Amino acid sequence: MTGTPLDPKPALRRRLGLLLLVLYGTGITIGAGIYVLIGAVAGHAGAYSVWSFILAAAVMALTVGSYAEMATRYPVSAGEAAYVRAAFNSRFLSTTVGLLTVCINVVAASAVALGSAGYIRQFIDLPAPAIILAVVLSLGAVAAWGILESVALAGLFTLVEAGGLIWIIGSAFHMGLPPPSSFAVPPMDAATLSGISFASLLAFFAFVGFEGLANIVEEAKAPHRDIPWAMTMTLLLTTVLYVLIAAISVAAVPPGELAASPAPLSLVFRTVTGMNPATFNLIAVVATLNTVLAQMTMASRIIYGMARQGDLPTGLSSVHARTGTPLIATAAVILAVTGLALAFPIEELAEGTSLATLAAFAFVNLSLLRIRMKRIHSAAPHVRVPIWVPTMGILTCVAMFAVALLL
Repeated sequence: MTGTPLDPKPALRRRLGLLLLVLYGTGITIGAGIYVLIGAVAGHAGAYSVWSFILAAAVMALTVGSYAEMATRYPVSAGEAAYVRAAFNSRFLSTTVGLLTVCINVVAASAVALGSAGYIRQFIDLPAPAIILAVVLSLGAVAAWGILESVALAGLFTLVEAGGLIWIIGSAFHMGLPPPSSFAVPPMDAATLSGISFASLLAFFAFVGFEGLANIVEEAKAPHRDIPWAMTMTLLLTTVLYVLIAAISVAAVPPGELAASPAPLSLVFRTVTGMNPATFNLIAVVATLNTVLAQMTMASRIIYGMARQGDLPTGLSSVHARTGTPLIATAAVILAVTGLALAFPIEELAEGTSLATLAAFAFVNLSLLRIRMKRIHSAAPHVRVPIWVPTMGILTCVAMFAVALLL
């Protein structure tokens, strides 16, 4: 006997292997970061933008380790909420962290949707609100279609967007960029360090994405093996690309010009290649669309997981029998992303996402510490990181949060 189209009994389908997981994680991260925020980072850190990305990557690496252990201990959607519940046995706290994570993904998708509009307007002379609406609705339809279809499209987009960055890197090295001075240790004066610190908060947003792998863990074929590898490879790939692109960008274009441009990497591309940036603008459109799609998919899975755990109305856990996707949760995400993208500027959305992400990451690290200290057993096969990883993860997240509030 088959279920009705919105029968809550159908489960998410395990259809994702390591390659698609890496492409998903890398794609969501790249599109959210370097294509959209290199200008904002350069505006604050100037010639030392590289160090903002290095600092953000170092903080992120600690939390990647904690996520790898927790995602394999508790391989469920709405992972952050499940981790907190396992550690503290508090529905209120787990619901709060789960909703915080939903907000992170919705706000991040809104920020990148705004960024995509800046690149799309290089081709189409339409008002930004009309472009944003078209982007969110069309990608929401893909997210509702199916997880394999969504991640396969995201994987294709990832190859395109990574190719765009490699094109810039290859062209820059051919013309002798970046010079060694781009990696010089910054002076220890207050103004420079303040600029790097604030820019690292924006750069931190550029690394948001790997945690999305924890929230599609129920759709991975071998989560205990593939999720940790996918998280690690995502961080390594994006860090190398970001550091090189940041060094090239500030060497090729004055930071003030980068900060003022609605399509900053397009400006870098034109400078280092001497070519018409139309092709690169198209790649940038693909990159930003990829991240919007992945963030919306992730947010819908968190809502689904929380509803299934009883933290949100049960109707949000309905999975369509034919598509295998949570349609009602996806519709809620579409509405929220559209509203935020139409109401707020990109830098405010990016800063808000970074602060909320630091808070969520601190909870994940704290949850792992508590689980290890209380020796809470998990029956699932899982990786195990040194205890100093979540300890340093908490400290670095709190330090970055405090710096952001003080600056």
